[in-house]
Amino acid sequence: MGRSRRTLPEELLLLALDPATGTTAQPQSLDLGLAGAQLVELALAGRIAPDGDRIAVVSPRPTGDPTLDCALELLRRRGAPVRAVHWIGGPRLGLRQTYLSHLERCGMVHAVAGQMCGVLPTTRYQASQTEISREIRARLDSAIRTGVPPDPRTAALAALAHAVGLGKHLYPGNEGRSSRSRLRDLIRHDPMGGLVAHAVMDVQNGVAAQPRRGPAPTGRQAAPGTRPSAPEPPRGVPMQPRRGSMARVVAH
Repeated sequence: MGRSRRTLPEELLLLALDPATGTTAQPQSLDLGLAGAQLVELALAGRIAPDGDRIAVVSPRPTGDPTLDCALELLRRRGAPVRAVHWIGGPRLGLRQTYLSHLERCGMVHAVAGQMCGVLPTTRYQASQTEISREIRARLDSAIRTGVPPDPRTAALAALAHAVGLGKHLYPGNEGRSSRSRLRDLIRHDPMGGLVAHAVMDVQNGVAAQPRRGPAPTGRQAAPGTRPSAPEPPRGVPMQPRRGSMARVVAH
């Protein structure tokens, strides 16, 4: 992968960077979004592919991007396809700072030292090349305004921006409501971006990590119109009496 093209994690971070304050919007969900953006970027590079709700490595060849290659190697070591929600919900310590430092080295942002409450040292990041941020934003605006299906990269960026809650940062207030709605609708234009965006939202909403499964098949089907029998308790676990039978015991 050539470094002439900005990666999706970099673009998502530039979108989230507030030009006035130098802080990132939605910092907690943004960390999840950056992990998801890595998956989409690896998919666009042909290194991974969706397998249902899982991610499978199809080519372990390095991309040339150290941060992406680290994620690719971790996926490869799993040995089997991993659920997107498990990957995104895993620990991602320092991922946002890693990308901020990278953008600083590339000259896209510059660090500004400061203090919180006049005591605690802080670092804020101001965009150095504002035309890059404007170009990224213009792609989203164009997709929202024209209704023309965007390219997969822009569609995935829109899906991730919606998933991490950047809609209210990019299109605030009542006047931005329709734009936020159209931003959400762009999620359908890229399957991988949609898969990852839904996984990001599932992690935020605390959706159970285990996939939904249908009822286990039984050896005999119940006759139509009859009530299914109660499941047999696990071995070694005493069966609890029904409420009605307990009431009769108490009555005696």
